[in-house]
Amino acid sequence: MMPIRDVVIFPHMMTPFVVGRESSVRALEEALAGDKKIFLATQHDASVDEPRPDEIFSVGTLANIVQSVKQSDGNIKVLVEGVERGKILSVTEEEGYFRATVKVFSYKVDAGPQLDALTSRVTGLFEQYAKLSQNVNYDTMVAAIRGDDPGKLADTVSANLQLAIEEKQELLEIFDPIDRLTRIAEMLDIEIEKLNVDRTIQGRVKRQMEKAQKEYYLNEKIKAIQKELGRGEKSEFDELKKKIETAGMTKDAHEKAMAELKRLENMPPMSAESTVSRNYLDWLLAVPWKKKSKEIRDLPHAQEVLESDHYGLDKIKERILEFLAVRRLVKDPKGSILCFVGPPGVGKTSLGMSIAKATGRKFVRLSLGGVRDEAEIRGHRRTYIGALPGQVLQMMKKAGVRNPVFMLDEIDKMSTDFRGDPSSALLEVLDPEQNFMFMDHYLDVEYDLSQVFFIATANVMHTIPAALMDRMEVIRLSGYTELEKKEIAKKFLVPKQLKDTGLSGEQIQFEDTGIDELIGHYTREAGVRNLEREVSNICRKVARSVVNAQGETSNKQPGKQPGKKKQTLAKTVVNASKVNELLGPQKFRDQERDKQNEVGATTGLAWTEVGGSILTTEAAIMEGRGKLTTTGKLGDVMQESAQAAMSYLRSRSHIMGLPKDFYRHLDIHLHVPEGAIPKDGPSAGITIATSIISALTSIPVRADIAMTGEITVRGRVLPIGGLKEKLMAAHRYGIREAILPADNEKDLPDIPEIVKNDMKLHFVKSMDEVLKIALEREIEMTALAGMLSVAEIIARSREEKVTH
Repeated sequence: MMPIRDVVIFPHMMTPFVVGRESSVRALEEALAGDKKIFLATQHDASVDEPRPDEIFSVGTLANIVQSVKQSDGNIKVLVEGVERGKILSVTEEEGYFRATVKVFSYKVDAGPQLDALTSRVTGLFEQYAKLSQNVNYDTMVAAIRGDDPGKLADTVSANLQLAIEEKQELLEIFDPIDRLTRIAEMLDIEIEKLNVDRTIQGRVKRQMEKAQKEYYLNEKIKAIQKELGRGEKSEFDELKKKIETAGMTKDAHEKAMAELKRLENMPPMSAESTVSRNYLDWLLAVPWKKKSKEIRDLPHAQEVLESDHYGLDKIKERILEFLAVRRLVKDPKGSILCFVGPPGVGKTSLGMSIAKATGRKFVRLSLGGVRDEAEIRGHRRTYIGALPGQVLQMMKKAGVRNPVFMLDEIDKMSTDFRGDPSSALLEVLDPEQNFMFMDHYLDVEYDLSQVFFIATANVMHTIPAALMDRMEVIRLSGYTELEKKEIAKKFLVPKQLKDTGLSGEQIQFEDTGIDELIGHYTREAGVRNLEREVSNICRKVARSVVNAQGETSNKQPGKQPGKKKQTLAKTVVNASKVNELLGPQKFRDQERDKQNEVGATTGLAWTEVGGSILTTEAAIMEGRGKLTTTGKLGDVMQESAQAAMSYLRSRSHIMGLPKDFYRHLDIHLHVPEGAIPKDGPSAGITIATSIISALTSIPVRADIAMTGEITVRGRVLPIGGLKEKLMAAHRYGIREAILPADNEKDLPDIPEIVKNDMKLHFVKSMDEVLKIALEREIEMTALAGMLSVAEIIARSREEKVTH
């Protein structure tokens, strides 16, 4: 026996179904192995996977297995033919499947007028049902019910009626054909009535729809008649058409807008498609096609604006004035594409705002940090739900003119994932040879961006794709010197913070010594953002003391008249000592004041994303087996620099008085402090080599000198990048002497004058020159016969450690 669900098998019917349960598969296999007979009974609840005997109807059908096919998913598709009804007498479970003892019932009915009348009635009702029902093939079913056997007729009709499982089971449990035909006739009457009601309702709905269409047609006709008579108001479509005509669109955009308007007129107003078309037309009209800002081309005025907004940055100001000069000579020049690269806080974004102010253009800003979807630039296609144009056209709509100053902020922080590469989408935007026909996916028409003044900002260049970098003119903002920071604080930061905190010049005064103290001992940065925070911190503390003093004065004079003058409070003078009092201990100290010359400790210069910095490289030697250990989270390039320095040292060991096999008996440990911060780059090569040589020769390295340069295994010093940032960092930390590669001498014009005048710069070509300058004394050129032993090197190293 096999329990089945959601189907009732009738005798004389061929029925296919799929067997998937393990118990059913076993029962099927057992039947196939025998006489291919199986008893099929429907279970009460179809959701039960493993029904018990009491959860299965007791009346089912004895069937022959006609065909069985095993499918790829392990299930078996089986075709059975019902033979006779049967009633379960008992059920046993054998090896995971049911075996049932079944009593089979077979009835023979004598022909007579009553049976003929009943058969004819059922046949006629089923033919009527087949005509009305869309789920039954009329010709096939009419042919199937023609016959003399009333039992077969009853079962055929029962199997093809659209009834619930419980109703079909009820018909299966009626064993007498006469009773079964009588019950089927009653059911057919009910089903035919239902189908007639459904057809009536469908006809009524169809008539209502035709009526609504008729009303829409008549309303449109009334509108047309009223328009002809001149009584109707100006339609919305006429207004849209007028806006399209006066928008100044390109020919392609105008044709597309008119075609969309025509489609919109023919759509029902409440349809979803009409909303999409209307939104598309609104966006076509919203972006600026011909309106332009009247540009200021007065060079003296532009120079005055730039000088009033920013201190220093002479090269950038010159570039902007050159751009404006070209605009005066050329009638219709293309837009410029600049890229400001520099550490945070140097004024990249505010400089873009000043350019807009100096040229009289609108300013819009788009932040690209974290953007990883290409559709953010080019927009989504209109087929998507909630589609919008890209951010470029959204910002153009916000600007309202064709020629704004468009700032693309943080262009180096875009990402790429499965949604596309937004940096590749920007290639078209930032190419002067292509952006006059920029194609947005939503508008799907060419839009001219050639009049836009694009300004991109970035902290670093190495994360920007080369193809995108090639389309921009890069202008570097390296940072400010102490003198520039001082002037910026006096002219911009202090007045701004006084205004923001509600203080006046009568309540607080910043002296030069106080600003110098803030710059020298409370900030270490390339820009002025932290300096502004510290100024704001001081202003807030002074504001609190002012409010407290006013509160005490008012409490002491409760009867004070409203018109009486307030008591004057003492002015707070912010000098160096006041800064220490308000902000606490110094955060940074000048290293040259408390650092001595040490063995194996060398000051190097490094470039970071937030400007220049200094790094101390330490080397120590100990007895061992020639192992070179590098710590401090050094990258692959820095570790390779250490290997190159060791190869240079081994090749020059005879000149430095070291035995040829010194490296076999000594371990060298190289460490760059702040081990949690990753460090990499080739410019630490000469720093590493100097530290190792100092440790081996026990000659201290000068603490008042910094160095940077790449080293080769032959001891040549190669050029490095970021020289301006590195020298400014050395100057900021109080170091006044530096060793630099000779090939970097060409970069001197970029170094601020105050740094060049205040520092002594040594340009070297080889490591030998570096050692002569960096070490406290020259290395003694020991004769080959009198070389130091490894034990003597260790002893001298220990003596130096004790001394220092």
